[in-house]
Amino acid sequence: MKRTQIQLPDPLYEQIKKVARQLDWSVAELIRRGAEYMVRCYSASAESESNEWKPPDAHSLGDFMVPADKWRELANEPEQQ
Repeated sequence: MKRTQIQLPDPLYEQIKKVARQLDWSVAELIRRGAEYMVRCYSASAESESNEWKPPDAHSLGDFMVPADKWRELANEPEQQ
């Protein structure tokens, strides 16, 4: 087992202590279990994908509402507020 230090905001630490007390666990046990939960949640999706980041798939937004020959003109218009 590895020993480590972490910094927690005071309000979060107080909430952690309260939950640990309710469960009759130590703060360390609560944090370990929380870390194990996060690893389970994120490693399931990570195992199916490669380690290389790629952007998410695009969603269809429908047909273009402006003809392509007007794009440059609209892109260069000053922003209206």
